[in-house]
Amino acid sequence: MNEKQKTIRKDIALSGIGLHTGSHVNLTLKPAAADTGIRFIRLDLPHHPVIKADLASVLSGERVSRCTCIGRNEEMIYTIEHFMSVLHGLGIDNLTVEIHGNELPGLDGSGLGYLKAIEEAGIVEQDAAKNVFDIKEPVGVHQGDTSIYIFPNPEFKVSYTLDYRNPVLRSQFFSTVVNEAIFKKEIASCRTFCLEEEAKELQTKGFGKGANYTNTLVVGEKGVIQNKVHFPDEFVRHKILDLIGDLYLLGMPIRGHVFAVKSGHRMNLELLKKIHEQKERYEKRGFVPKCDWGDKRQFDVQDIMKVLPHRYPFLLVDRVIEMEKGKRGVGIKNVTINDNFFQGHFPTRPVMPGVLMVEAMAQAAGVVVLTNEEHRGKVAFFMSADNVKFRKVVYPGDQLLLEVEVLSDKARSAKIRAQAKVGEEVVAEADMFFSFTDASFLD
Repeated sequence: MNEKQKTIRKDIALSGIGLHTGSHVNLTLKPAAADTGIRFIRLDLPHHPVIKADLASVLSGERVSRCTCIGRNEEMIYTIEHFMSVLHGLGIDNLTVEIHGNELPGLDGSGLGYLKAIEEAGIVEQDAAKNVFDIKEPVGVHQGDTSIYIFPNPEFKVSYTLDYRNPVLRSQFFSTVVNEAIFKKEIASCRTFCLEEEAKELQTKGFGKGANYTNTLVVGEKGVIQNKVHFPDEFVRHKILDLIGDLYLLGMPIRGHVFAVKSGHRMNLELLKKIHEQKERYEKRGFVPKCDWGDKRQFDVQDIMKVLPHRYPFLLVDRVIEMEKGKRGVGIKNVTINDNFFQGHFPTRPVMPGVLMVEAMAQAAGVVVLTNEEHRGKVAFFMSADNVKFRKVVYPGDQLLLEVEVLSDKARSAKIRAQAKVGEEVVAEADMFFSFTDASFLD
């Protein structure tokens, strides 16, 4: 079942101090129409500039190295990551944020204040399908001992390793699927932190002017100063909070498994660029093969068209009724007088061409081998056939049973044995050879 887009039920007024600027800021969250996305409006500036929360608006540089900032020139908004993370966690797709100031309130240093305010106001579904991007192939970035990668996965999951040369922090690891229930219970309340020796240095550089021991976990050699942690590993969980918010700047949720080691905002956003590039590349393709079929054993024609690039009038498999992914399968081709090849083969006595029987077997074989996840993002080219035999004539009204068995399956090629039957009688058979290439060849 397709998820629907969501927005908030009514306006929400919030205010607070920015963690880095120390400025008092007021903001109002307002419902937005489907497909609007998340957008900010700076009401304190002339002309009330609108800033879209997406990758194109992300700013980089030394002055934004400790937070995520969007805007253009001096029309910017600092520290949006906790807020964006909450929107992702609650499944909010569309929202207008009217803000008087250049930084979102830090509140308690986590996302909890935003989460409670939105839940109190209520969330409504909209009459539009939610947009989600499924990671198609692994991408990532690394620098020294810091890295972040994302791999295809049916759910959004994050596995993060934090490693500080500090007797309190040391090494922490947390791994979780990110859904609404887990986000609210395990992630939303985790607060920002810094080392005691970092605090004065950050304020000297102009950061942390609104930070204090209440909204920031300051870690000294003996523990957290004037505060207590919500979880023993709250620090690594907060890193995941940040990461979720950063990646939500894609403009939609992602399905994939993130593996991060000591990654911060800069690396998170570098990964986001890679994901965005992959999204654009695949959206330009005429055909994007799907490979995540789980234990599915039957495929209708809509499923088949997600595996094979063939379309009318050359799609010759109507259904797959049995499947062992990458091993064997049974497909069906319903032969009807409406098949266009009967117009010329032969007008006075319609007979299915033998070469098209072979093609139907080849397409059924393609479904079987391409559902093997080792061939993710590939298409299969029919290279040759041996031992081809045609044993019976096939007429309109017949139903071809296309039985295929994978004899060998390697990274670049596969060998298949196939039979086509009408009832219990074999009408055609062949040994077939295929090679694999990236689906981008069809672009």
